[in-house]
Amino acid sequence: MPDAIDPLLLGQRVVAILETGLRVATYKLATLMALIDHCIENLPEHPADQLAVSIPDLAHRVLQLYWRQVRPFEGHDLRQSSGEKERIPRAVRALRAATPASSLSVAMMAAPEVYQTSIDEIGLCLAQQPLYRLQRLPGGDLTDPFLYDDSFLHSNVSRRTLRAHNDAIVLMPGVAAGLARLAGLLKPALEIMWVDDVRRMNKFLTAEVPDIAGHLFGRDRTALAAVRGPFKDAFGARCFYCDTHLPADNPIDHVLPWSLVGIDGLANLVLACARCNTDKRHALPAVDLVDRVLGRDRGVLEQIAGEIRWPTEYQRVAAAARGIYGSQPPGIATWSGYKASVRLDIGFPPRWMDSPS
Repeated sequence: MPDAIDPLLLGQRVVAILETGLRVATYKLATLMALIDHCIENLPEHPADQLAVSIPDLAHRVLQLYWRQVRPFEGHDLRQSSGEKERIPRAVRALRAATPASSLSVAMMAAPEVYQTSIDEIGLCLAQQPLYRLQRLPGGDLTDPFLYDDSFLHSNVSRRTLRAHNDAIVLMPGVAAGLARLAGLLKPALEIMWVDDVRRMNKFLTAEVPDIAGHLFGRDRTALAAVRGPFKDAFGARCFYCDTHLPADNPIDHVLPWSLVGIDGLANLVLACARCNTDKRHALPAVDLVDRVLGRDRGVLEQIAGEIRWPTEYQRVAAAARGIYGSQPPGIATWSGYKASVRLDIGFPPRWMDSPS
């Protein structure tokens, strides 16, 4: 087994591959972002371990990334590829057309057969395009794999071949831990590249259209409004962070930041006042805040989930928290409240830090 790759070298090689040559689609960027999210939520027990990554899981994460982006922007469908087929956006649009649901989580439950068809198409596209080409330099077939073994992948790989490899790729030693640790640096860089690519592929996006980044990666706050009333009924109309009384239109906050892990499950959402919501923004919350949010009555959350058809995603939130804090160096600053911070210390880890059985 090869030695585990150093995280700094890993980050340098990822950026070097992306900056070499002209990208003809945003699929490579989406694949890398999906890989990072998977690594965060499935952090190996030992940093040098390998990690098997399900291609259908990657497909779901890629679908989630494009779910917001395929909506028309100023009357236009944004191109995400210089080719004609645009396989991934087309598969995402097919699911959107099958249900009026604004949330992907709700759409999955409302149109499960269409969702599965979209996942199958996106997964095959990932195997034939970005996963096959991600580690290859432009202009040739030479490859020096440093993320995963791609020897069975090619531009015409079949579903049968993928099934023979368990519909998965296997990340090399140290890659999963390295990607999780570099998430805070790599994901903003990938978003910047993504915005640049979309501007290049859509000629109507001039410098006078500055909000394209918000359309691509911002959170649709309107969709979260459905959570506000049930949360107030269940937990009271008070800020989760400072306990101040809340007005009618208070924000809904992602405890684990949306910019780091895009999890909309009820287990990651809380009522917040505007002051705390603005002050926290993209900051990593203190461990005790995560402990509090994961310590809420899961029965209550499940009841709300059933009433509004919105998943709790408790296990996913716990896994993401485990990955985020398990890959951070001790002593970094974390947000603990308005204008307050504490140093990260998990010397006495909470139960959600334990590896899942």
